[in-house]
This record gives sequence, structure tokens and C-alpha cells, in this order.
Amino acid sequence: MSVGKVNSHLSESDTTGRRRSQRAHQAILKSALAILTEQGYRALTIEGVAKRAEVGKQTIYRWWSSKAAIVLEALTVEAQERLPIPDTGSVRDDLELLLSSTLQELVQRTGPIVRSLMAEAQLDPEFGRAFREDFITQRRAVLFEVLQRGQRRGEISNTADLELIVDLIYGAMWYRLLNQHAPLDENFAQRLLEQIFVGLH
Repeated sequence: MSVGKVNSHLSESDTTGRRRSQRAHQAILKSALAILTEQGYRALTIEGVAKRAEVGKQTIYRWWSSKAAIVLEALTVEAQERLPIPDTGSVRDDLELLLSSTLQELVQRTGPIVRSLMAEAQLDPEFGRAFREDFITQRRAVLFEVLQRGQRRGEISNTADLELIVDLIYGAMWYRLLNQHAPLDENFAQRLLEQIFVGLH
């Protein structure tokens, strides 16, 4: 066999291996989200994820050190794929799009998961730290970026406390998500932004 054929064969093998690894990686993340949705964080185990994803436990441990690490990556990837940062040129429109898509995602898909993880974060300090650093901080950064762009364009006062505004928006959202005393809908999003914008100019 010629050198060229050997190299070609190795390249094809490497590519196939990467594809299999990518498929296994995605299957694990999807399986973890499915179990979380159906049974909650406490019921999630490495064994259960491996069985559902049809992989060995060692495959999981090659990429993640714990079930918490799997969950946080799954949520982070989900948010990045399904909740892109809008940039319409208007901070009001950007906030409406971001808030609307976030609420829709919570209501239709990830609300029960986020509730169970918030509860777990109160019981497990180590998980709580990872949850804040790897998920909450990321979502806050997206909202802060939208507000900061608006401030640079002169749509928001330079004296506005953007960190506090992020707290006010997510605070109201998480409060309704946890208590379930009122709907997370478009009406809520519009009224929340109306109140927020009163103090932004």
C-alpha cells in the first residue's frame, strides 16, 4: 500500500472516530435533559444517562466528572443554540426578542429543569456554585450585553445601573418560574419592560 493510501485511510478513520464521538456526546446531553424533564435532578444518575444514550459509563467520565457537569453543559449548549443574542439596532426590540424567546423556552421546554436545579443549588453548595458560574452567569452576560449596546448607542442613560436592571428582569422572571403564581407570557414580558424602561432614560 502506498504512503498516500495509508494517510488517506488514517484520515478517514480519524474522521469516523470524531463523528462517533460527536454523536455520543450529543446523545449524552440529550439523554440528560430528557431524564431531567421527566424525573428531576435527584433521579438523574450517570448509569441512567449512559443507558439512555446507549454508551458506556467510561465514555461519560471521559468528558465529565459528575452528573452536575453534564447538566450544566447540556443547559448551556441548549441556551446557546436556542437563545441567540438579538441585535436589531434597537435595545427595546432586542430586549423584547430576548425576553420573549427566554420565556417561551422556559414554558415549553426547560422550566421544570431550571426549577429542579435551583432547588438542588440550595441543598448542594458545590452544585450551587457551579450552577451560578456556568449557567446563571452566562445568561446574565447575554442580557447585560444587550443593555450595554443600548447604552453605547445612547438609548439608555449612562448613569443607569445595568447590573441592577439585569437583576430586576431575571428576578421577576425567576420569581414567577419558581412560585408559578402567575403566567410567564407575552403580557408579563411587555409590562415588565415598560416598567424597566421608565428608569432607563
